[in-house]
Amino acid sequence: MKRTGILNRHLAGALAELGHGDTVLVCDIGMPVPSSGPRVVDLAFRAGIPSFADVLDGLLDELVIDSATAAHEVHDANPPAARLLADRLPALDFVMHDELKSRSRDARLVVRTGEARPYANVLLHCGVFF
Repeated sequence: MKRTGILNRHLAGALAELGHGDTVLVCDIGMPVPSSGPRVVDLAFRAGIPSFADVLDGLLDELVIDSATAAHEVHDANPPAARLLADRLPALDFVMHDELKSRSRDARLVVRTGEARPYANVLLHCGVFF
C-alpha cells in the first residue's frame, strides 16, 4: 500500500496521465460537472469533507502549475477562498463565473471536493517540471 502522497487510486492515476497544457478543475459540490468529456474524480464525502483547501494543497504538492483561473465573484461571496487562492497561486487570473464554467468544459480532469461554500472552484493549468 502507498504510504505518502495521494492515496485515492482514481485521482493518483488521473494525475499521472496529465501533461503540459492540460487543465484540472478543482470544484465545490455546487459546481456543475460536465456530463461528458473530462475524467471526474468525486472526493465529496460530506459537506465540507474533504475541504477545498485540503484538496488544492494535495494537488499542488503533486503537480506543476503554470497558471490558474478562478471566478471573480469569489472575492465578495467567499473571501476565505479568495485569500486561499491568492496565497497558493501567484499566477492567478479571474474571470466571471459563467466564463469559468464554460472553460471548465475543456478540462482534462475534474476533482470534486466536499466544499459547501460558493465559488470554491479553480482551473489549474499544468506545466512541466523541467
